[in-house]
Amino acid sequence: MRKIKIKDIMVPLKEYATVHQDSSLSEAIFALEKAQEEHDTRHYKHRAVLVYDDNKKIVGKLSQLDVIKSLEPKYKHFGDITHASLSGFSPEFLESMLDKYNLWQGDLDTICARVGNKKVKDAMYIPTEGEMVEADATLGAALHTFIVGHHQGLLVTKNGDIVGILRLTDVFRLVDERIKSRTF
Repeated sequence: MRKIKIKDIMVPLKEYATVHQDSSLSEAIFALEKAQEEHDTRHYKHRAVLVYDDNKKIVGKLSQLDVIKSLEPKYKHFGDITHASLSGFSPEFLESMLDKYNLWQGDLDTICARVGNKKVKDAMYIPTEGEMVEADATLGAALHTFIVGHHQGLLVTKNGDIVGILRLTDVFRLVDERIKSRTF
């Protein structure tokens, strides 16, 4: 495993969907759709858009879940509830939040109209250092980071700049191919 480097299996930044942080969510959705249509068949379809600033530096990530979460602005009042179901809250408590806070009221068209001209920077996720891996790191180092952090993707860096993304789906494809080739 020491021979496989992240740079050999990552999706380079130039092949990934990107948008400016001041773009609208609608523009980000179109950019994601375009990238999915043009994607390299070696890779699974993109499920996120990387977000850059005025200096063309990647400053965030906008996932499908981030877009959907932005449709219900009341989630901002809860802070980071990403792992609430893993934090000992019962399914009943989590379900009671729907009624107590009037979440997801109205029909889908009304809810989707909330996006309007909402900016990407208001819905994007800012990855932490623990979600990044060096391009020259080994696959083993990335696997460890995936497992310990429970991540779906890692931003790949070189000399402090983000140069690509390593997605769990691509790593799984590599592992899957190796397992199948060893099966008798």
